[in-house]
Amino acid sequence: MRGMVPPDPESKASNLEYAIVYVPKRSRNRFSANCVKIKSCAADALDNADPDNKYFAARVSGPSKSSEGQYIYYLIEWLE
Repeated sequence: MRGMVPPDPESKASNLEYAIVYVPKRSRNRFSANCVKIKSCAADALDNADPDNKYFAARVSGPSKSSEGQYIYYLIEWLE
C-alpha cells in the first residue's frame, strides 16, 4: 500500500495491532489515530465491535505520521 510504513521490529514503528475503528464507511483504508482503539487480541476487538454505531473490528498497522503531521493507522484487514 502506498504510503504505509512497513513494520520494523527493531524501532517499533508501524506495529500490527488489533483494534476497534470508528469509521462512517468501511471503504476507507487509513484512519486518524483518534478513531482507533487498540485491543490486546482479535477476540477483544470482535467482542467490543459495535457495527450499528460504526465501530468495526480490524487489524491495523501504525501509527505512522502522515505528510500533514497527523498520526494514522492503515487497514490490514477487517475482522468478521
